Amino acid sequence: MSSTPPSPHPARRPSRPRRLPLAGVLRPGRPSDIWFKPACSVVVANAIPNLTLLALGRLDLVMYTMAGSFCALYAHHLPYAARARALAWVVAGMTAGVAVALVTASLTSSAAVLVAVGAVLAAAQKTLCDATRIGPPGHLIFTFISSATLFAPQTLGQVPGHLALTLAGGAVAWLVGMAPALLRPHGPERRATARALRAAAAYAAAEDAGGTDSGAAAERARAAAAGAVHAAWQSLLATGTWSAGARGADARSVETRHALARLVVRAEEALAHPAAADPAALRSWAAGLRGTGAVPHPGVVRPGERDELLGLAAELAGPRMPLWRRLTPGSPLLPIALRTAVGCALAGYGSLALGIGRPYWALVTAASLYQANVTLTWNRGVQRVVGNLVGVLAFAAIAPFAHLGHVELIVSCLALAFGAEALISRNYWLGSVCVTPMALLVTEFARFQQPGELILDRVVDTLVGAVLGVAAAVLVTNRRAADQIEQAVEAVERAREAAEADLAAVSARRRLTAALVDLRAAADAAAGEWWQRALPEQRVIAAERAGHRTLAATVRLQSGGGGRGTRPRDEVADAWEGAPA
Repeated sequence: MSSTPPSPHPARRPSRPRRLPLAGVLRPGRPSDIWFKPACSVVVANAIPNLTLLALGRLDLVMYTMAGSFCALYAHHLPYAARARALAWVVAGMTAGVAVALVTASLTSSAAVLVAVGAVLAAAQKTLCDATRIGPPGHLIFTFISSATLFAPQTLGQVPGHLALTLAGGAVAWLVGMAPALLRPHGPERRATARALRAAAAYAAAEDAGGTDSGAAAERARAAAAGAVHAAWQSLLATGTWSAGARGADARSVETRHALARLVVRAEEALAHPAAADPAALRSWAAGLRGTGAVPHPGVVRPGERDELLGLAAELAGPRMPLWRRLTPGSPLLPIALRTAVGCALAGYGSLALGIGRPYWALVTAASLYQANVTLTWNRGVQRVVGNLVGVLAFAAIAPFAHLGHVELIVSCLALAFGAEALISRNYWLGSVCVTPMALLVTEFARFQQPGELILDRVVDTLVGAVLGVAAAVLVTNRRAADQIEQAVEAVERAREAAEADLAAVSARRRLTAALVDLRAAADAAAGEWWQRALPEQRVIAAERAGHRTLAATVRLQSGGGGRGTRPRDEVADAWEGAPA
């Protein structure tokens, strides 16, 4: 099959700073389809230890149990077998961060040292969360907890007991996170499959709409559909055993996974051939995945589907990329880690220079900003400032009720935790309106404080953290962003050649899909970066189109009964007829 030859690398010249947007930064979007799961989980996981400590008269220890309880926010998108492992690692990571903070706090009272340790911890937490993709909410919860405990008075003798409380809160969070498995054992996989079907239907509808503006919309819809299909396959692969005869396999669960896989195959076929897809049928199958009823059957089993399911079983036995490979010196995560460390340190020291008693608030503000590029970091900075300023007004309104007693304080914190998760997926600033008063109220479990003093400190630390955090993002350049695009393009070309060489290798097709998703993510990240050479935009477009055409060809040949063994490239080219450009 012919392909577009790679263009020469463009000359290395600095790109001009891009305009930082304001329009649309605060516009609410659609909420996450599972927003209520982390919202309800964090309320239950916090209520149990909080009420227990209230009964014991030790609400001053809430900060340590809360560190573990907030682990209930994580891993709701993962199948339960994978969620059990992920939540265990989240609890372990949270406990490790708290341990470092508590030991440091017990050994020194120097604010300068504490800020430095907090900045390094924030960078490490950001890097590990991005490398493991354990989000949302990513590193921010880890940084919030570890930074707060850094500035809590501590002795070495108290550290074991406080860590035990964190582990106890984490155990409750683990149980809360796993509890839905009793009611919907395949809920996460069903939701991931439904997202893939809806995204494929949206792409097919965008292609069918036509019109002068349909090209860009169809490209966005295709990228979203490819990402959703890839995520669905990843979710199914994370469920574990695919053979009913394997040790420990449950026949009913395996059959459910197979039925879901057939639906993902249909979504993948719609992605490859949108003109032949039926968006109404795709949406109907997605709607049928709600609840616990039988998985919708997509009709006659097609010739290539058996190979698809066998390919899944073989893929489970394949090697996995170790974590350390994602953290090599050339990793795209490292410039963001450096930004986080520098920005958090500047924010903390800036707060100290102004005489603020809680520099960790400025540190956490800076840590919350860092996204994939400067433009997204700026957007998050605007959202953080607006959300915090409105949030302190909300705190002023809530404080009189919360100060009525400890029960009212607990109820206020739980309600704000629920509100934060209900709103944050619509826009970060809306969630911050609830997070800010909750963070202020947490400081009052030991003793009630004057609201005016807390409000002033929070406003100043927010502005210091946002300004210095964005400044660090601009000054600490990420010149590797364009290089990451080059590497992603090369990965797509290698994956495309492998898929063309053996059309029956469904795992090779999935690797090509994953490479295309990574390429789009790298291109989007680099598009908002400053101080770098010109981006190879035409090369990215050519690689994406060639990759999607190869996917279309392989899906067509497999679903039509072909694709067994290796086919000459001219036969693959014949299968391109009618494939989307």
